[in-house]
Amino acid sequence: MPNNKLSAASTRRKFLTSATVAGAAVVAPSVVKAQGPIAMRFQSTWPSKDIFHEYAQDFGKRVNDMTGGDLKIEVLPAGAVVPAFGLLDAVSKGVLDGGHGVLVYHYGKNTALALWGSGPGYGMDANMLLAWHKYGGGKALLEKIFGQIGADVVSFPYAPLYTQPLGWFKKPMQSADDFKGLKYRTVGISIDLFTAMGAAVNALPGGEIVAAIDRGLLDAAEFNNASSDRALGFADVSKICMLQSYHQNAEQLEISFNKTKFKALPPKLQAIIEGAVEACSQDMQWKAIDRNSQDYITLQTQDKVKFYKTPDAILRTQLDLYDEITKKYIASNPLFKEIIASQLAFAKRAVQWEQDYIVSRKMAFDHYFGPNAKSPI
Repeated sequence: MPNNKLSAASTRRKFLTSATVAGAAVVAPSVVKAQGPIAMRFQSTWPSKDIFHEYAQDFGKRVNDMTGGDLKIEVLPAGAVVPAFGLLDAVSKGVLDGGHGVLVYHYGKNTALALWGSGPGYGMDANMLLAWHKYGGGKALLEKIFGQIGADVVSFPYAPLYTQPLGWFKKPMQSADDFKGLKYRTVGISIDLFTAMGAAVNALPGGEIVAAIDRGLLDAAEFNNASSDRALGFADVSKICMLQSYHQNAEQLEISFNKTKFKALPPKLQAIIEGAVEACSQDMQWKAIDRNSQDYITLQTQDKVKFYKTPDAILRTQLDLYDEITKKYIASNPLFKEIIASQLAFAKRAVQWEQDYIVSRKMAFDHYFGPNAKSPI
């Protein structure tokens, strides 16, 4: 027979040993290996002195702050790693983790990419075009393009830009015939547009334009806004700027990520990035209103630039030629037709709604600041 006393003592020892181990497991602090923040390297397509590069830095800071340092984006200026027009390939291949530019700069990969900026926007402004992108089918169409060209990127169009000037010239432009033989800088479908108007077009990155005008390689050029134009030195090589044009009436900026690296991020960080994009989109507009309006005054008072409105005859010519150019691309690129059809449908209702609802701000401006202004104070 077994010794019951010994058996009971052995059982008690086993129980106490197990309890001690279990207790230690409960009370002992768990040791977790510390992990550093996720680092990402971005490059913009803009010189460091351009306000557009500042917008890129604003986005990087916003993400860094919102993630509490869990994700740190470093933003480099154009040319730091790759040339400005090489951004898409660099992000797609993972040479860069992301970038900041415009979709129109990828026009050479697929002509339909220019429809996120080049042209009249069918009456839409850039903010409406972004509404089409998010809610009217544009996002899916953009992803289809990237799939066709094999681009491993996640793209976030954002930051609606105001109507771009016709550009900087040696003399005021009176008619479309004035473009014949003119050495002119532009990008996207605008290349086709101004070529059709008779110009010899050269697509250059923003940081190279002024030097090209100074060396006589260009006679005239467009870029974007009063703040960028002043920072880049346009007033040093020209004193004539023509305002209003349909060649880039609804452009916006773009934030892109390498798709593989973006999808590898925790869902929380992906959501923060998407929220930061939209927050920066609105902040960019506010900053543009403040800075562009100040620089517009400075260009006139300090830099002695004269601004002229582009004649309606040139604007009508742009619309007519743009329609002819898009017909050519529709015939060679099925996605071109699909995107335009989608934009037209969205623009028809959105612009009609806007025109019917919005009161004339010009009347209010004239009331307070016109020749017979009525001051409220």
